[in-house]
Amino acid sequence: MEINGSVYNSGNISQRNVDAEGQTSVLSSNLFLDHVGEVTLTLNSDGLSWKSLYSLDNDGSTCLGIKFLPRVATKMATKLTFSDIYAVEIIDSDVIQESDLTLAAECFVGNGSHDSGMNHFMVHTFQKSKSQPCLWSLAVYKFGNKDLQTCQMWVNKINDSLSKEVGRPKNLLVFVHPMSGKGNGRRIWEAVAPIFSCAKINTKVIVTQRAGHAFDVMTSATNEELNSYDGVLAVGGDGFFNEILNGFLSSRHKAPFPPIPSDFLDALGNNSNPLVNDPNEADSEIHNNIESDPLLSSSAHNESGFSHLRTNDGSHIEDQQIENPLPNQRLRFGIIPAGSTDAIVICTTGARDPITSALHIILGKKLCLDVAQVVRWKTTSTSKIEPCVRYAASFAGYGFYGDVITESEKYRWMGPKRYDYAGTKVFLKHRSYEAEVGYLEVESEKDSSILDGSRMLSRVRSLKRKKSERNICQANCDVCNTKPVYSSIRSPPAISSPEARWLKSKGRFLSVGAAIMSNRNERAPDGLVADAHLSDGFLHLLLIKDCPHALYLWHLTQLARKGGNPLNFDFVEHHKTPAFTFTSIGKESIWNLDGELFQAHKLSAQVFRGLICLFASGPEV
Repeated sequence: MEINGSVYNSGNISQRNVDAEGQTSVLSSNLFLDHVGEVTLTLNSDGLSWKSLYSLDNDGSTCLGIKFLPRVATKMATKLTFSDIYAVEIIDSDVIQESDLTLAAECFVGNGSHDSGMNHFMVHTFQKSKSQPCLWSLAVYKFGNKDLQTCQMWVNKINDSLSKEVGRPKNLLVFVHPMSGKGNGRRIWEAVAPIFSCAKINTKVIVTQRAGHAFDVMTSATNEELNSYDGVLAVGGDGFFNEILNGFLSSRHKAPFPPIPSDFLDALGNNSNPLVNDPNEADSEIHNNIESDPLLSSSAHNESGFSHLRTNDGSHIEDQQIENPLPNQRLRFGIIPAGSTDAIVICTTGARDPITSALHIILGKKLCLDVAQVVRWKTTSTSKIEPCVRYAASFAGYGFYGDVITESEKYRWMGPKRYDYAGTKVFLKHRSYEAEVGYLEVESEKDSSILDGSRMLSRVRSLKRKKSERNICQANCDVCNTKPVYSSIRSPPAISSPEARWLKSKGRFLSVGAAIMSNRNERAPDGLVADAHLSDGFLHLLLIKDCPHALYLWHLTQLARKGGNPLNFDFVEHHKTPAFTFTSIGKESIWNLDGELFQAHKLSAQVFRGLICLFASGPEV
């Protein structure tokens, strides 16, 4: 034994402590690994590694001249990083299986088994699908040793290393929508809940009882109460996440309303643009428009156990100030997919899989997400309940998209198939709506000159890029991680500067859409805009002008085809912008915000770059 050199041996265990130069300690033991046999397990600064003590080239690996290889062992990893391990635990004694190699070698020799009196510990991790790297599945490595203290020592050492992993949640608030998608929300949560328990994550679970339940809980929760959690999870679809997001932001997000052109204000009968969002106004509108908004409820009951945010007269409690400015990177949001489309999950993890999403959350992945603020303005100068503010994380759509979501509400009993049925009915009706859309052009440093009409047309066409030129958003995205060359909407100088210009498009539109992300889903494998990014501070404004039935069908067919070019049509306008306005003229449709209905005759919208953080790492492309 050598103390100063920090190396000592005890049986089959060796350990080296931190030396004078600060090198990380190393622990090594001979253990039995399930399906492999005896291995030398080593712990170092970044994870675990092991090496089998059996040689595949010796005579003992053959039987009757046939060489037996450990089939499972050859497919297993020989190293695990702590960033990929989410739990380790001692388990009750049972039989640990030797490798195929050991069994083959002993087929005539008759050596005794090592199973007797074995103690075990399990290391929980995950593995990626070879064909779909975004799809993660659970994996476990079971190690054994006859000495219980040796197993306990390994568990303690690994837990010490896991406790140093940054960003992993310990306490989560979970909302479960029992009727999402095919009505499997509760079952899906029950399937993934044991993974959170194994990782020693405390969860407070609220199964929603009505529309707007989650919104009311998030709105009434104080900052102090929310700060006791590391994140908020939604077990449901995009619409359910939208409800939670709006409940969180409606009472906490203090920011200017979207910029609007001067004539837009004149049409409203106002003399000035409000500077700060007053959540009391939006809250008043919400509770006076219950029947027309299926998302929100005016229930005064506090079913969450949280204290109310406001007093009975509607005033704010004095100590309920904005303690944590947005974005709050500690309080993250997570989604366990249980909806009909789950576009947000597909865009942020790459897979529509509850296990994959649960692992992203447990391992503390972090991804910033743009959020659009959508404001419904008063339609008359005497209106007192406007403007009304809502938020969207994936998409805002009018016309075809709004009609489909409205029609589908009649057929909820059909489950996800209702969207196909409703979409077919709406397509056959081929309704168009007259409207005026304004969008803000923000010049980059590379092109600060004012564009004339021909250059603008050229720029629009340049957005219709081929598949090979698409810059797809993915894990560690360079676009999302790069500071923009202009200020974001949250820093208004670029928008209010003289160089900023409002451009307009007026006519009859089959649909008007604003994509905040690509919106990939099973019906549109590349999404509405294939190269839209999760956190670049842009909306992708899609204006589909009235056109013949056949051409519109061609456009929809391109959306449904992987590698298609749905934007490459003369009747399609695609504008990349941080803000836009909309005014309906004549017969109206309804807006679809992340799958939720929102009726608005006149609205404006802007994007806030990286306003919230998700438990996700982005898709692997």
